[in-house]
Amino acid sequence: MTDRYEPAAFKARVDEVLAGFTAREADELGAVDPELRPVADRLEAAVAHGKRLRAAFCYWGWRAAGQPDSDALLRAAASMELVHAAAVVHDDLIDDSPLRHGRPTAHVALREALGSRPHATGAARSLAMLVGDLLMALAGQLFASSGLPAAYLARARPLWGALARELVAGECLEILRTGRPPDTAASLKVVRYKTAKYTVEQPLLIGGLLAGAGERLREGYSAYGLPLGEAFQLRDDLLGLFGDPRRTGKANADDLRGHRPTALLAETWAAADDTDRARLRALLGRADLDADGLREVREVMRRLKAPERVERMIAARVEEATRAVHDMDVPPHAATALTALAQAAAVRRY
Repeated sequence: MTDRYEPAAFKARVDEVLAGFTAREADELGAVDPELRPVADRLEAAVAHGKRLRAAFCYWGWRAAGQPDSDALLRAAASMELVHAAAVVHDDLIDDSPLRHGRPTAHVALREALGSRPHATGAARSLAMLVGDLLMALAGQLFASSGLPAAYLARARPLWGALARELVAGECLEILRTGRPPDTAASLKVVRYKTAKYTVEQPLLIGGLLAGAGERLREGYSAYGLPLGEAFQLRDDLLGLFGDPRRTGKANADDLRGHRPTALLAETWAAADDTDRARLRALLGRADLDADGLREVREVMRRLKAPERVERMIAARVEEATRAVHDMDVPPHAATALTALAQAAAVRRY
């Protein structure tokens, strides 16, 4: 690989690592008993799609610290995608989401695989939870077996505990705050811990620690990674509600049906009068929210200019991340890559 960041070429390398690794693990699981095959299939399906941004941040955390391209580092970076796959399986289960990348989520696919057996819905949900648990364990296995020297791995291993703890903290905060009166500060805290840290900051830091990055550079990674990770999730929230489901692969009404504590909803609530709030109360959290209800919520949000305010929040965070790159003492090719990644993560429109 050259010093240029080439997203398609990088994604192909990561896809190859993930496909081979999960295929072997799925075969091992299926070999225990043929009845496990539908569960094993979910392992492979969980990593079949994705932009591989988390792996890219880990990779460029390594390269920005002055290290060369490395196949062993690429395998370690690919483990970040298994963390994401685990989080997605659990998140879809918690939210009871039917679609991901336009395909049935793990618990939905497993329900179909179980057919008419008794208690199939509950069994499918339990199996999906275990698939997510196994994916997280496999992330650690891929990282440890990447081929990097043990001394390098030891530098980054403590951050894995923080990554798991903070990811779980964010998921728990979202659950605990679901259904409460929307609050932007509370929503942004969920964003930071549920998504921002494990999407950008922690992969960067893990790559940097593997490379032996010093404290000042790691501080730069955090200054870049935290605002960019928040921008990434704020963009996801906008696309989730206003994007084209044929391209996002998600149902538009998921966040509204779940009454999730998004910043978009909080900004709407803050600007709403009593009449608007009464109507929102009547619509949010309804499992049967239909297209008319979705359209009504969107109209309230647009009238109150909540999407515009979230766009400004995104732009401010991307600018903050870009300034942090300029303040870092990193090779020019790494600075170029990190700047391009900032745009790829936060400036997505569909």
